[in-house]
Amino acid sequence: FTGIFAYLNYRVPRTRKEIFETLIKGLQRLEYRGYDSAGVAIDGNNNEDKERYIRLIKKRGKVKALDEELYKQDGMDLKADFETHFGIAHTRWATHGVPNAVNSHPQRSDKRNEFVVIHNGIITNYKDLRKFLETKGYEFESETDTETIPKLVKYMYDNRETEDISFSALVERVIQQLEGAFALVFKSIHYPGEAVATRRGSPLLIGVRSKYKLSTEQIPILYRTCNAIIEHTNRVIFLEDDDIVAVADGKLSLHRLKRSASDDPSRAIQTLQMELQQIMKGNFSAFMQKEIFEQPESVVNTMRGRVNFETKTVLLGGLKDHLKEIRRCRRLIIIGCGTSYHAAIATRQVLEELTELPVMVELASDFLDRNTPVFRDDVCFFISQSGETADTLMALRYCKDRGALTVGITNTVGSSISRETDCGVHINAGPEIGVASTKAYTSQFISLVMFGLMMSEDRISLQNRRQEIISGLQMLPEMIKEVLSLDEKIHDLALELYKQRSLLVMGRGYNYATCLEGALKIKEITYMHSEGILAGELKHGPLALIDKHMPVIMVIMKDPCFTKCQNALQQVIARQGRPIILSSREDTESSKFAYKTIELPHTVDCLQGVLSVVPLQLLSFHLAVLRGYDVSVFCILVLQLEKHACELSPINLERNS
Repeated sequence: FTGIFAYLNYRVPRTRKEIFETLIKGLQRLEYRGYDSAGVAIDGNNNEDKERYIRLIKKRGKVKALDEELYKQDGMDLKADFETHFGIAHTRWATHGVPNAVNSHPQRSDKRNEFVVIHNGIITNYKDLRKFLETKGYEFESETDTETIPKLVKYMYDNRETEDISFSALVERVIQQLEGAFALVFKSIHYPGEAVATRRGSPLLIGVRSKYKLSTEQIPILYRTCNAIIEHTNRVIFLEDDDIVAVADGKLSLHRLKRSASDDPSRAIQTLQMELQQIMKGNFSAFMQKEIFEQPESVVNTMRGRVNFETKTVLLGGLKDHLKEIRRCRRLIIIGCGTSYHAAIATRQVLEELTELPVMVELASDFLDRNTPVFRDDVCFFISQSGETADTLMALRYCKDRGALTVGITNTVGSSISRETDCGVHINAGPEIGVASTKAYTSQFISLVMFGLMMSEDRISLQNRRQEIISGLQMLPEMIKEVLSLDEKIHDLALELYKQRSLLVMGRGYNYATCLEGALKIKEITYMHSEGILAGELKHGPLALIDKHMPVIMVIMKDPCFTKCQNALQQVIARQGRPIILSSREDTESSKFAYKTIELPHTVDCLQGVLSVVPLQLLSFHLAVLRGYDVSVFCILVLQLEKHACELSPINLERNS
């Protein structure tokens, strides 16, 4: 989990101080999570020096700590002027190796820093690569998977067959040896002023700023905007898997390892429409908090133009041409990871009811591990906020290879999943900056419910149920506002819980997914152990955890599982548990046994999860703040090319095989 940012100014004079400020500001735009280390790689001298070297500055802690460290460096002339310079920067949330300067990025090839790289993603075969490189005499200093990459580049360079091998050719050879997901940016003393970047399964965006008109803006494709780049330029190129972009002598080129029949002959430069203000936090202390409070608006945007509340009809334009094919299928398979998987769990029951089809819900990683049977008459849904989730994307390709109809449910126009599926639904939740998905979950939830409503439009026996659900959708925005008004009460609850080491969340039926998602938010943001438990399984092990010291949140709503949840409540009370109950206002029975009660407005059973998840989102936010965690990944390379038109035009974007 990282944020990477790079900046190249070609014949645009910049001082070292200005370069520092650009790199640091780019990282700060990406630092919305509890990152634990950061680093930059810059030229150690200016353009006039003959001997070039790369200087690495890395620091444990937030980007602010790195910013302070930059100005403490000995012999660092901040006024030094660079007509051309390429700098790379990285902020890290440790996954391979403890958070320290050595494990921070950029990672280097050797002590001379001949090649350095920043990396977002994971290299799954790094152990094999490391073992190979160690047999060749390369010494490793970090615990990261990333360090294998610059050392592999150096191995390729040391064993090159000709002296004039290009930087991009080296990178092409390297990525053919890598397995996993990555966005990579490379810098080298052997290729001064040159930048090479590539991606596979992890998003990477190239921003181009030039005072001269470029020649490749003719393809009308809309793509998602990106917050860290918008202040520098609104002209971007979105890379696809295995694209390699290189900048040398101010000329930008794109390369591919091989050509396929579906390849476009060029890659377009796009114009971003997002304004900087849209990605600002406003009056909120963190993007996550802002996005929780945006849900009354985001759910309206998800339904806008799709649900007609007067005629009680639903139309999803992205699916209408495939509706007959979907209705003839043998089963629905819904695949996702994390929060997206929970959205599928939350709607499985109502989809089974409305479509009268068997519905399988799969975790993408497990789905791939099992070599799951998929048939031509299956319809497979792929849910992802970003549309770039690596496991979900691999599952999509697995299902396409087996002839199934594929449907994307994403929040990102132009993402890999939205491009590669046969059809789909854009959830229209708006930009979600916080890593801990909140408004995207409720919009995914509603999108899947709308699909079920559209599928059942001609079922006479289901019309009363459909009208009940559609009426419930119409009331949801105001009901979410009512739940958000409980924020102060939830903050007070967090004051009682934030010192606890563990927290259980339990429920069943339509609210089981709420428990899973609430527990995920708590563990993801607060670093507190939390577990979502199906209340029906309480007697089969989890009951042993209950005592007067264990905080337990129970979701008990007036729905078909109400009586069964009351039985689970009695089991908790019998073990001296002190349950905190999320309940309907009409429920006077549950509150008699509650240590604390949070009363929620009541809606139709299959939509109650949209309301019941909001208090848990708020609780996770307040717990994180009280526990002292920063609730604050996209990968970016910025190229600033303003002067000397003769060096810039035309910019070649041909895909060279």
